[in-house]
Amino acid sequence: MTATAPAPSTAHARVAALLPRLVLVLAALLATLFTAAAPASAHAALTASDPKDGAVVATAPAQVTLSFSEQVALGDDSIRVLDPQGKRVDTGELRDMCSGNTIRYGTALHSGLPNGTYTVAWQAVSADSHPISGAFTFSIGAPSATDVTLPTGQAGGGPVGIAYGIARYAAYAGFTVLVGGAAFILLCWRRGAAEQPLQKLVVRAWVALTAATLAMLVLRAPYTGSGKFADVFDLEGLKAVLETKTGASLISRLLLLGAAALFIAVLFGVYARRQGSAATEEDAEEDGDTEARDTSDLTFGLGIGGAVVSAGIAATWALSEHASTGVQPGIAMPADILHLLAVATWLGGLAALLVALHKIPGIERSAVRRFSQVAFVSVLVLAVTGVYQSWRQLGSWSALTGTSYGQLLLLKVGLVAVLVGIAYVSRKWTAQLADAPAGSVDVSRETSTAAAHVSPPATAGGAPGETSPVTVPADPQRAAQLARQRAALASAREKRVRDADPDRAGLRRSVLAEAGVAVALLAVTTVLTSTEPGRTVEREASRGSTSTAVPDRAVKITLPFDTGGQNGKGNVRLELDPGRVGANTLHLWADSADGTPLDLPEVKVSFTLPAKDIGPLPLLPGRAAPGHWTASGVQLPLAGEWRIDVTVRTSDIDQTTVQKTVKIG
Repeated sequence: MTATAPAPSTAHARVAALLPRLVLVLAALLATLFTAAAPASAHAALTASDPKDGAVVATAPAQVTLSFSEQVALGDDSIRVLDPQGKRVDTGELRDMCSGNTIRYGTALHSGLPNGTYTVAWQAVSADSHPISGAFTFSIGAPSATDVTLPTGQAGGGPVGIAYGIARYAAYAGFTVLVGGAAFILLCWRRGAAEQPLQKLVVRAWVALTAATLAMLVLRAPYTGSGKFADVFDLEGLKAVLETKTGASLISRLLLLGAAALFIAVLFGVYARRQGSAATEEDAEEDGDTEARDTSDLTFGLGIGGAVVSAGIAATWALSEHASTGVQPGIAMPADILHLLAVATWLGGLAALLVALHKIPGIERSAVRRFSQVAFVSVLVLAVTGVYQSWRQLGSWSALTGTSYGQLLLLKVGLVAVLVGIAYVSRKWTAQLADAPAGSVDVSRETSTAAAHVSPPATAGGAPGETSPVTVPADPQRAAQLARQRAALASAREKRVRDADPDRAGLRRSVLAEAGVAVALLAVTTVLTSTEPGRTVEREASRGSTSTAVPDRAVKITLPFDTGGQNGKGNVRLELDPGRVGANTLHLWADSADGTPLDLPEVKVSFTLPAKDIGPLPLLPGRAAPGHWTASGVQLPLAGEWRIDVTVRTSDIDQTTVQKTVKIG
């Protein structure tokens, strides 16, 4: 039946009244989400501490402070200071010492601490919602033995991290199928709203997304904290999560899923019934026009409402993931929403098409052609937003191959290329369906023809192909056997109808291959969202890069420093000869900003081999000349990547520590 356009006096009036309200709701929702996320750089890093890692101080400090590259979230137990016996010596009160662009937090220490080595363990949540942690030591008076073992695991790891990762993947998959399945019905095949296989697909996707969101909410506290499943029942931890940006986004997602449930109820309730009645009332032209007009209005309303809810759910990811941090967050978050919606429309619609081709032989060829057009537009949006996000998170070509984020991104691009290639094959099958001769057997007739071939013979007094009422045996085992036989007969009938058209069978195989690649693509995307961006990795590496030593040749490094005081800028040149295991001679020169020798009040050097838990090995070089210090017999016991820390003091109160890692053979 050809749908008649809505009359201006009815449909247009409804649209005019409804559209401004929906636009205002969408604008308010997105504005709230965008303004809630402050610009930051993904995955914050510890940039400084007081006392410094490995420092030996003469008297006990009053507090321990930590400085970060970007804003982080900490609690009262986020910074813990332990004495050599493992007993906490901090007060447990977090001090916010942030000022301007300086991000610094601290905790006070108890007075009268004895000499020895103390361990500082810290844990925080970066602005992109990922947990970070670390530990270091300092000594009062002189280093001592300690019973404290520095943690080797990373925050967010272990069984809780695995469970949280699975929930993340389930959430992405549920969102993709939910949005894509609904879009497939409204944009490509409206009659599919009355088909049970598609209804089950969309409803199950909603259940998966809701369950995954709830799991992430209750796992959030142990994921960013202790890493123990028992903390799932900690109500205080759950309350703390709800006060964070990630907790707010998860609660918002649950509220939006409530609206999505209403959308699904209308789509598979009123809308499906109207589609079914419109298809059966072709003989009544006047009634058919009225039904088409009502269905068109409802389709428009569902389309706008579904777009608002889908964009809102996508915004809950943009609010709390990489898009909300780094450069240009005001552009990145809308781009991320479009990216997620394009992925969901393409891949989720692909899942719906696969189910339709497999379970519903009567799907019209025009629906397949329309999905091909929708998928093409989705791929274009995906490509544009993906290129922008890649530039934003990488920042350089070297990060594309030199970081885990870049390598995962290359894998994702490769999977997308494979997916597009298979989609091209699917388009060829679709073209063959579209070019079918006008006199060919229609899909709707294939069903009845194939069903007639497997219909049972006529019963007494009945027409051929008709079946008599089924009598359920009293024996439960016999009843179950008959039920299995009827199910097998129905499956055989469905398979015969499904395989009746070779072009349709070829399309189904290519779509199945696309769906397999799409599953792998979603898995890579999930891992990518929890991986430190390449731009951040390279920035951190530039702070302390590795210098490779040539055997039997001196190690030579140059370290710029800035103590912040008057004449506090300059460079330290260090030479370690011969730069190998055993005894070495150290030379150190200090130059001012204009290149002249700088005679510093104090210079200290220490060597640390983190891989073997050796060090820091302190060294106080002797002054050989103005701006020149030396030390002989510097023992490096093992080969490996040694970290050299140089502490420079330019006045009584101005000093800093610079470091670099060198490879000793």
